[in-house]
Amino acid sequence: MQQMTQIMANLQAAASSEVSRPPAFKTPSMKAPKKVLYSTSFLVDRAAKWIVPYLFNLTNQDSSYLPNSWPLFESQLFTLFGDPNEVRKAEAESDGLRMEEDFHVALYIADFRSLVSRIGDWGERALIHHFKKGLASHPSNIDSLKDLMYVRLELDTRYHERQKEKNHCQEKKPEDSKSNSSDHQNSSSSSHKKNNFHSQKREKPHSSLFNKDFKLKGSEKKE
Repeated sequence: MQQMTQIMANLQAAASSEVSRPPAFKTPSMKAPKKVLYSTSFLVDRAAKWIVPYLFNLTNQDSSYLPNSWPLFESQLFTLFGDPNEVRKAEAESDGLRMEEDFHVALYIADFRSLVSRIGDWGERALIHHFKKGLASHPSNIDSLKDLMYVRLELDTRYHERQKEKNHCQEKKPEDSKSNSSDHQNSSSSSHKKNNFHSQKREKPHSSLFNKDFKLKGSEKKE
């Protein structure tokens, strides 16, 4: 059923998009039957088989004939191959849509746009309300959905840049601490060796006063 929704989205985009040099049958103001005939090239599987019989009688000029009416063509596609609860499901999903913590707002916007495309025209105020509803924080003085999305993207970009810098500083601190600790240990070891050296030097004059029998030199009795 979602495949049909995607097909219809492609049809609408193909029929309304501007290109630098469009073919004669493809313009934004394209009318049926050209619009319908062009759109049938996007149909697949059962929908493609369904349209084939109509293509064998294109000389029929009756306005009620399916290839001659875009609204009829579109409604028949949804009636035969669409999901009758598609809009209701999309509304329920949008109502529960929330931006997860530490996620990029761009992903939230993509999900929101996808749901809105399945719902139809809610109106600007309703769209803004539902968009804000899924955010933990948002600017309150913006009355355009497009501007709101832009501002929220800017804020999100700055937030993640600060988080990246913060994490980088935290990773650098343990290395500096380890380096300082190593310098302190080396300094302590050097100081300890130096003290031992001076201690040994101070002991040498005292040891030179004794002979090998640990008697004061010069105290031996002469025979």
